[in-house]
Amino acid sequence: MNNLPPVQPDVAETQPGHILIVDDQEVLRFLLRRELAALGYTVDEAPDGHTALRMLRQRKFDLVLLDIMMPDLDGMQVLHQIKHDPDLRDLSVIVVSADTDLDHIVTCIRNGADDYVFKPYNIILLNARINASLERKRLHDRERRYQRELERIVAERTADLERSQAALRVSEERYALAARGANDGLWDWNIAAGTIYFSPRWKEMLGYAEDEIGDTPNEWFDRIHPDDRELFEVRLMAHFRRLLSNFQHEYRILHRDGSYRWMLCRGLAIWNDRGQAVRIAGSQTDITDRKKAEQQLQHDALHDSLTGLPNRVLFTDRLERAIVRLRREPDRHFAVLFLDLDRFKVINDSLGHEVGDQLLIAAAVRLQESVRPSDTVARLGGDEFTVLLEPIEHEQQAEQVAERIQQALSAPLYLQGHTIVISSSIGIAYSSNGYVQASVLIRDADTAMYHAKLRGKACYVRFDPSMHTAALAKLQLEQDLRLALEHNEFRLFYQPIVLLRTGAIVGFEALIRWQHPQRGLLSPSEFLPLAEEAGLIVPITWWVLEEACSQMQRWREQIPTEPGLSISVNLPGRVFTQPELIERLRHVLDQTGLPPQYLKLEITEHTFIEFGSLTNNLLAGIRNLGIELCIDDFGTGYSSLSYLHTFPVNVLKIDRSFVSRLGEKSGQGDIVQTIIQLARNLNMEVVAEGIETPEQFEQLKQLACSHGQGWLFAPALSEAEAQALICTIKA
Repeated sequence: MNNLPPVQPDVAETQPGHILIVDDQEVLRFLLRRELAALGYTVDEAPDGHTALRMLRQRKFDLVLLDIMMPDLDGMQVLHQIKHDPDLRDLSVIVVSADTDLDHIVTCIRNGADDYVFKPYNIILLNARINASLERKRLHDRERRYQRELERIVAERTADLERSQAALRVSEERYALAARGANDGLWDWNIAAGTIYFSPRWKEMLGYAEDEIGDTPNEWFDRIHPDDRELFEVRLMAHFRRLLSNFQHEYRILHRDGSYRWMLCRGLAIWNDRGQAVRIAGSQTDITDRKKAEQQLQHDALHDSLTGLPNRVLFTDRLERAIVRLRREPDRHFAVLFLDLDRFKVINDSLGHEVGDQLLIAAAVRLQESVRPSDTVARLGGDEFTVLLEPIEHEQQAEQVAERIQQALSAPLYLQGHTIVISSSIGIAYSSNGYVQASVLIRDADTAMYHAKLRGKACYVRFDPSMHTAALAKLQLEQDLRLALEHNEFRLFYQPIVLLRTGAIVGFEALIRWQHPQRGLLSPSEFLPLAEEAGLIVPITWWVLEEACSQMQRWREQIPTEPGLSISVNLPGRVFTQPELIERLRHVLDQTGLPPQYLKLEITEHTFIEFGSLTNNLLAGIRNLGIELCIDDFGTGYSSLSYLHTFPVNVLKIDRSFVSRLGEKSGQGDIVQTIIQLARNLNMEVVAEGIETPEQFEQLKQLACSHGQGWLFAPALSEAEAQALICTIKA
């Protein structure tokens, strides 16, 4: 017999893998090809099954990424043809599909697929799967070379056993040579005799000396991990019955030190003329390090690095599985909680990101302690968490968990010398709403959480389908709002400000309206809060300033009055965060030609307090330009009286909520009188907003209020109406 040739690495083992992507969606093929090429693979693509099979028969590939759902020839048919083609059946195939049906997955594996990856794929996890598959293929190719030699050796040994012990010794020497070349443990099972030969390397892999393991099958099988043994034996019997062309399986086996090691076992049987397996020989490779690396990659790809909780990918996968189970078991309901930590940004910004991270970790622990082991708590990012409660017996159970979470989170935390108390806003979505997509369920729970925020935070809200309708309408309105400036859809209206003592008009307040192309003229309350939320309030404010100043200057030139009329414009707090605010105001005045003393900027009490010293510096800069400043909505509860004397303010505007209740037995007259007296002591003018009745007008005059505005004098007027009123004044 010839000597076993020395083991040499195959050229393909030292080169990157050559991958064929088979998918009928061109965009997905392009994105996947680009990402894999960046990782060093050689990549080709096929748009359909027929093209894929033709390319596979013309060129050599190491692996196929195969989509299942394709027209004409689907992925299952392509897989069948690959595995039944003698030239292609050893090719590695990974199915990449959005189908999460377990029966379908099992069918793919039974038909020969090496692995199954769900869409949308995670490139890190997919790369790990590809590496594992290519490594298995390289090991398989290497083992096939050994197997060819081993098969020949086994056949020779079987014949030589009947002739002489000398042939047996030669055969065993060849086993030892093959084992040394592969660094694997070899085994040879005489099924008829019930004995197994284990090579010294095989025993060494388990931590034993050569004489410490016998030659019976139980020495092997009894050491296999209980969770892995059944499938090991099933695949072995499938090979004995020739349902599998060869035996290959990954499993855990007990080491002498008490730990379990991962092994890759391969073998090939010999059958007698009655079709009975009489002998099987093969190898065992320690793949523990590879398995640990795969598991770590998979864990990192599916878990949040800060809290260790499942991330969005893993949570979505578990939620999709829950939806599939619900279709099979209609009574197995579940719920999703979407929660956000209230005021987390304030804590994070004021105490630092390190404290913020510790807070998130502590919140994650409390969330896990508030649910059952079968439930899933995930962190989606930032301070957003989700909880999958499965199963639940009734919907109130989810609300009870929400209350338990609220209570757990509200307990004080002590972090780096700070006592922190947090709360959360929680949205709840139930499986009873008939969901078929995990993303939709998460979206609806998020929508419900947003409504909890609107209700004052620290509460939970159940999702109602009307919320989604409202959210869609809001999204459409936001999209329309982004185009409103470009399409010149905003309009300015002007409400007169009068001197109460004489009724003379001394100026106007500019009020914005939106001429929506479908919904008509919209008031500020219908779109300005959305503009704040969408980050559009700053460009809208600059448009109002430029338009109001331009209009007032045109009126001054066309219809000069004595004394000159002023224009008042609201300045939102967010404008104070803009760089070069003073320069921008100076530019507006220069461009429009309006003298600065005729422009009044109205700023809310809240803005004065929120921006603190920054506000004071900016206000001083504005006053240095010659622009007058007004505190709008004064007295609405921000307790800024102690700060008032430090601000360079000219006018106090009494909020309409006080004016509307004048004359009632509510003490509002005393409040208004206090504000008027305060303004007089500080040499400020006072403007009462929202005057609607003669009784309010008379009482304000008696209280010595100097100015006012409201429907009693005139509503907000269009440009033409305001101009006509100015002409009347001039006449």
